[in-house]
Amino acid sequence: MATSAAVLWSPLHELTKPSPVSPERFRSSHLSLDAKHPLTSGRLQTMNSIPTTRVAASVAGAYGKISESVEKGKEAAVEEEHKTVEAIKTELYRALQGSFRGVFGVKSAEKLEIEELVMKLESRNPTPNPTDHLMDKVHGCWKLIYSTVVILGSKRTKLGLRDFINLGDIYQIIDVEKAKAKNVINFNAKGIKSLTGQLIIEALYRIASKTRVNIELENSSITPAQFMCLFQKNYDLLIAIFNPEGWLEITYVDEFMRIGRDDKGNIFVMERAEQEFSKH
Repeated sequence: MATSAAVLWSPLHELTKPSPVSPERFRSSHLSLDAKHPLTSGRLQTMNSIPTTRVAASVAGAYGKISESVEKGKEAAVEEEHKTVEAIKTELYRALQGSFRGVFGVKSAEKLEIEELVMKLESRNPTPNPTDHLMDKVHGCWKLIYSTVVILGSKRTKLGLRDFINLGDIYQIIDVEKAKAKNVINFNAKGIKSLTGQLIIEALYRIASKTRVNIELENSSITPAQFMCLFQKNYDLLIAIFNPEGWLEITYVDEFMRIGRDDKGNIFVMERAEQEFSKH
């Protein structure tokens, strides 16, 4: 019985047992079928006909165009920002016309407009860490174009700035190598243009942070002697007004303009001076 079952089973087993196929034969028949298949033959031929170098060049070209487009976008944004800054500066200069640097005060509406424009520039400061760039950004001669330091009422009368003396240009000279700042206030006698003088205030500064310097008054003087006689009685008042001692935050600086705020809440807007003040 066992022999008969084996005999009956064996043919069926042989019929259903899969025939071994070598990898080479499988690969050959598979490729041959695909190559001849109507849905794949054209695609394979096309793919095989494209050189690898052409594909790489196409990808590189596309990437290059994207990079170029990104760079152009960045340049356009920088140019637009520059135009915006220049437009704000133009508006600021317009607002400052007739303000006499703010030293004798300005109307509330004008003051508000000026300070709003100042804040717009500060928000676009191209030098976020100015004390790291004092030599190339701050060193040299600057001219004051606006300040919230004011001389009003009895102070102006006591200093003779109503009847006897005209206040002229105010400069600041920064010497980074010596860590010194010199403020030069020019004035002349009313009716006598040839009689001019200067109040010179010298100070030392020390870097306190990436944006701030601490300032220490060193000395002051008035020349010529005739003006010292005029100011002698109220000399302490004069120095108190222009004394830079304390700290100064540099809130904006570029190649042509600098803005600062001090510990007393004052704002100073300065522009690069084309030439230094006249020396006595």
